[in-house]
Amino acid sequence: MNILVIGNGGREHAVIAALRKSPRVDRLYAMKGNAGIAQLAECIDVDYCDVKAVGDYLDLHPEIDYTVVTPDDPLALGLVDELEGRGHRCFGPCRAAARIESSKAFAKALMKKYNIPTAESATFDSYEAAKAYIEQKGAPIVLKADGLALGKGVLLCNTMEEAEAGLKEIMLDKKFGAAGEKIVVEEYMTGKEFHPGEEVSLLVFTDGKTVVPMVTSCDHKRAFDGDKGLNTGGMGTFTPCPFYGEQEERETMEKIVLPTVAAMRAEGCPFKGVLYFGLMRTPTGMKVVEYNSRFGDPETQVVLPMLKTDLLDIFEAVTDERLGEIKVEWESGACVCVVLASGGYPVSYRKGVPIGIGELDPDVMLYHAGTKMQDGKLVTNGGRVLNVCAKGATIEEAREKAYRNAARISFEGMHMRKDIGIKYRVKK
Repeated sequence: MNILVIGNGGREHAVIAALRKSPRVDRLYAMKGNAGIAQLAECIDVDYCDVKAVGDYLDLHPEIDYTVVTPDDPLALGLVDELEGRGHRCFGPCRAAARIESSKAFAKALMKKYNIPTAESATFDSYEAAKAYIEQKGAPIVLKADGLALGKGVLLCNTMEEAEAGLKEIMLDKKFGAAGEKIVVEEYMTGKEFHPGEEVSLLVFTDGKTVVPMVTSCDHKRAFDGDKGLNTGGMGTFTPCPFYGEQEERETMEKIVLPTVAAMRAEGCPFKGVLYFGLMRTPTGMKVVEYNSRFGDPETQVVLPMLKTDLLDIFEAVTDERLGEIKVEWESGACVCVVLASGGYPVSYRKGVPIGIGELDPDVMLYHAGTKMQDGKLVTNGGRVLNVCAKGATIEEAREKAYRNAARISFEGMHMRKDIGIKYRVKK
């Protein structure tokens, strides 16, 4: 089969690398891809957020058998609906199902209606009403732009001054554009043992009926060590989550995952694809922090290297609603991903900076995110530039290998967190 993967980041590089292992895959294409993806796939320069243009391209290229839509924006714009409407087979949720990520207000209303545990919240489209609610609740408090904001539309406000400034940024200054026309104001959840809480990313494959969980992972959203600085798209991840045991797994499946999939069916928008659960273990049990309608980034970069089953087999089983017939298997051990970012990310940063890569260990995976070739040289082309991923028998072993290899890469202004993989380490 010839497969097209939509997207151009580290997540897509990891998906393409996993598909490359399938004996059933002949040619791989990427839209738009990046310098690393170009080593595995033919890159196509079409704007994937122009759903009609993508449909037109596939109409003209019948040699492409199957399309995998991974980023949030084209899913929210209805790319899967467009392609399926033209008779093209693809992987990913329809526009109505993708609202579980593209509208936080929709997601919160869904959880409230179906009694899925999450933080107490209220949704506003009026600045004055939101301000009054925040003054009533006090700090700490969480502000979320309703729409998509590149993973940066969530503000954790520890003081009233931060909350008032954040509300103004989102609703009046339009920092996140139309995504901030509505705002969700949430209670600030704390963890069972640590502050601000133990968070875990759980991704599942689902065909709208059957649910197959992947290995768990832990993301590091803040820009700097010790969870300091602004929220980013993610500065690194590791798998497995050390505090997610049998009890947490059972509780999450029974109270959160299965009820969410059933709720989407009941609402007339069954979810088919990868559903991402951002979870927190709190003193009163597991709760939903957020949903994503696709593979997480950079969670995918540690999860897919642990997959033993043919990824294309899983994708097609989801599309054909026969996921229950597939046995999905995972490797034991651990994987750690360290993100190498441009200086100044997530605010302002330079592009076009030359990248130097030394000799890496042969079993280390280097996934490209924001890179491109310019005048025959590899240069930066985004905030998150490269993902250095390594596996090991333990998180500590994988972590040591990832950082040892990250040290062999350099570009002017390069920034990385030094504490990926030690989050939630049990305190003696």
